[in-house]
Amino acid sequence: METTPKTPHEDLHSEQGAQRGDRPDRASQPVIKVEDLAWLEFEKPDLDAAERFAHDFGFATAFRTGDELHLRGTLPGSQCLIIRKGPTSRFVAPAFRAADRADLDRLARASGGTVRDRRDAGGGAVLELHDPSGMPVRVVTGVERLPPLPRQEPLVLNFGRVLRTNAAQRPPRAPSRIERLGHVVLETPRFATTLDWYQRNLGLIVSDFLYFPGQRERGPTMAFIRCDRGGTPADHHTLAMHLGPSRQYVHSAYQVADLDAVATGGEYLKDRGYRRAWGIGRHIQGSQIFDYWRDPDSVMVEHFADGDMFDDTVEAGWAPMSASGLAQWGPSVTRDFLGATPSAHLIRDVVTALRADDNEFDVRRLIGLLKAASA
Repeated sequence: METTPKTPHEDLHSEQGAQRGDRPDRASQPVIKVEDLAWLEFEKPDLDAAERFAHDFGFATAFRTGDELHLRGTLPGSQCLIIRKGPTSRFVAPAFRAADRADLDRLARASGGTVRDRRDAGGGAVLELHDPSGMPVRVVTGVERLPPLPRQEPLVLNFGRVLRTNAAQRPPRAPSRIERLGHVVLETPRFATTLDWYQRNLGLIVSDFLYFPGQRERGPTMAFIRCDRGGTPADHHTLAMHLGPSRQYVHSAYQVADLDAVATGGEYLKDRGYRRAWGIGRHIQGSQIFDYWRDPDSVMVEHFADGDMFDDTVEAGWAPMSASGLAQWGPSVTRDFLGATPSAHLIRDVVTALRADDNEFDVRRLIGLLKAASA
């Protein structure tokens, strides 16, 4: 009996694939293809407090002045975070890494921007853009690569076969050592237009689409998006975006060595009085073991380990969005993680979005979001 061949997404990351008429998972001829996230930029009023939390979370300081703090992981490459002194705590921009100056020049011609030399630590060149939702976006190249630091080695585990004999397993309750920046998650009221921009200009590929329950015909409302490195695997998502009433940062994620690094690092953070937002568990889209925390300014950050890596042959999966569908195992998702705690700020953003004519967040989408959050 002849069987139907499996499509690339089956048994990988979703029970469903695309249907006829669904939006594509990639642009056919993008302007450039970025290689990775380079870093994220924030402002904070107290750099000393920011550095204390960063060290407790597992970063190392790469560069520090009275007005600027660069934080890095143990793997070679660029810094993970650039934090500048500012009047309030806020997310400023993601920075993506391009292959070379020619890519920046090509993107500048297509966007009408101007490439300039970076005067910041690490040098290189930068092109400053804005996506359709108004979020600043940097694209950089030629930035000095930081040398590796001593890393936290994964533990040797007696799973299935004995690899560790006459040696007890006693991982210390200490800060996890961040290895690298993994991804950033953003919310936008102009989801489809903004996703088109990242696919067309930066060459990003969607790994998974999510849609509001009962609204498949209206298209996706969340995308987990990876870099297109051809046959070289990339993180399941470098950028994730979802439709919502606000244009805002949601969280960012940083890789650590293994499950024990996630867990012992979390215990250390708990002992230091920091607030866990959700965890520990394992995601469905991306498969990461996760643990989410809030810094002293309530900015959400994630320790993760064991994430999926896809090359360019894997097509996008499709699944309904639901709170229960965020994890394979772990505690129930929290209102804190979902951003569902009622506040004057949230109510204002919802009302503003519903009144606006230039976005995709309407009453039916609001109902879908509420259903997804309670599913």
